[in-house]
Amino acid sequence: MTNLFLFGTLMDDALRAIVTGGRFDGTEAFLTDHCVRRAADGDFPVLAAGGSASGLLLRDLPEGVLKRLHFYEQGFGYVVDHCEVETPEGRTQAMVYRPGTPAAPSDDEWSLADWQRDWAAMTRFAAQEAMALFGKLDGEELRGAMPMIRVRADGRVRAAACPAPVSLRHRHTRDDVQVINARRPYTNYFALAETDLTHTRFDGGRSEVLNRAGLISGDAVTVLPYDPVRDRVLLVEQFRYGPFMRGDPMPWSLEPVAGRIDPGESPEACARRETVEEAGLTLHRLLHVANSYPSPGAVSEYLFSYVGLCDLPDLSEGRGGLDSEGEDIRTHVISFATLMDLVDSGEADDTPLLMTVFWLQRQRERGAFAPA
Repeated sequence: MTNLFLFGTLMDDALRAIVTGGRFDGTEAFLTDHCVRRAADGDFPVLAAGGSASGLLLRDLPEGVLKRLHFYEQGFGYVVDHCEVETPEGRTQAMVYRPGTPAAPSDDEWSLADWQRDWAAMTRFAAQEAMALFGKLDGEELRGAMPMIRVRADGRVRAAACPAPVSLRHRHTRDDVQVINARRPYTNYFALAETDLTHTRFDGGRSEVLNRAGLISGDAVTVLPYDPVRDRVLLVEQFRYGPFMRGDPMPWSLEPVAGRIDPGESPEACARRETVEEAGLTLHRLLHVANSYPSPGAVSEYLFSYVGLCDLPDLSEGRGGLDSEGEDIRTHVISFATLMDLVDSGEADDTPLLMTVFWLQRQRERGAFAPA
């Protein structure tokens, strides 16, 4: 059987073309005794009993296209099932994708138009990276990689929507870069990109062909919890692979709270969530420090940094982090004076921490936290 009934996100023409590798249009079809609901735990469609589920029927799909579709759906834990659908020509048998682990439906109808408005851009970017792995990974391996693929795709959407201002910089854009060849030799928590490219020079000419490589990472937040009444901060201490790779004899780092922004999550919401997870703190208020590329020569990571106002009455050592993410975190509540001593001694050598500390020092000197 090579007929496939689609009722969800693959009804989006652009996404379907990315996944199938070409244009495959369907005809309208209906799955009787079913309706399409929004999942209870996310904006994705699930079949529920009752009604009539409208979708697309793709007929006589080539085996190679089906393999691409199966690979992509396996990346989300979906499996092939079979159904009978109604078409203008009558009833016919077709394959359909269902979650391998049943997903509970909500009471809300799932809307393709709403999904396209909120999620399509990120999902298309993620599909491009995922389908570049077709033939290199199996479906289970893709499923393990998909969460970070979506995080990276979400960063691409955010980068396009919120570029930094241009006043001093030259007005060169991405259109001034010509990609000769692009490779993605590694994908896991990070992805490694290697590209041969040329770009417009400041004198109007073009550069020679340059080979560049770097790590593709998702966007993240950093939060320095600060108690303005007691003039205290909270620092996070944990093992870090970067110092370990460098050969640092002390690869445990003092840092602000930090974490990746989940797809669909705002930087502010991520900052509050991560502060609860890593430090067990609820923030009263977030103060924006800066947005920045910590190492733009080779890393795509983009940081949204904050100071989080909170109560820090306890000077004792604490624990934090999620076991599910392999986090082993120790927290330290210290005075601002002690924090500056760590900066002066060099023990505080994390760039986002240093940037935030100097911002906070300037605000304190301006009297920003003086009692009204």
